[in-house]
Amino acid sequence: MGQAMGDAGGEAAVRRAAHGPLRFALFAECLLTGVWVVLAALPVITLLPAFAAGCAHLGRHLDGERSTWRDFLAGLREATRSGWRFSLLWWAALALLAFDLRVARSGALPGGPALIAVSVAGLLAAVVLGLRTAALRRPGIAWPAAARTAARQGLAADPGGSLLLIGGLAVLAVAAWQMLPLIAPAAGALAGCAVAVERRARA
Repeated sequence: MGQAMGDAGGEAAVRRAAHGPLRFALFAECLLTGVWVVLAALPVITLLPAFAAGCAHLGRHLDGERSTWRDFLAGLREATRSGWRFSLLWWAALALLAFDLRVARSGALPGGPALIAVSVAGLLAAVVLGLRTAALRRPGIAWPAAARTAARQGLAADPGGSLLLIGGLAVLAVAAWQMLPLIAPAAGALAGCAVAVERRARA
């Protein structure tokens, strides 16, 4: 029995030793992916396709598949061709909600605090819906269909995952506020968070 316990302890130690480099490799891949995503999102309209390509890249990395910057670019081109209309609608919704928030904060309408709360909640919901859609969308799947699945997961099946993404957005905002270049690694961490949330929802 002592021998068996010793063997089990040795196997656990080996697993821990192996997982350390793997976790570091995933962390480094998230940072690199963040740089790619930020550069690809510079035209603004390509933000969601860039995030989708970054999440797909990290998913392939986790599955042990080949994934290079060329694969990322191929995914970005496909996601942009198929998703630019959806991305435009998403940005329009964010602009409308941001305008509502500005009006609510101006005090021009009665019930200002309630309107502010509703506008902020709407903005967060729209941002999270876009991120979850990009994380689960794959080539061959229409963006609206992916958005419907993301909405079901985010509202009913996995609201905790949506809260995790809101936390990731807060980290991204703080990083950008402290030092703008930090937005790249923070974006990579957010993509890793979105992939983890999407896989947890599928499990």
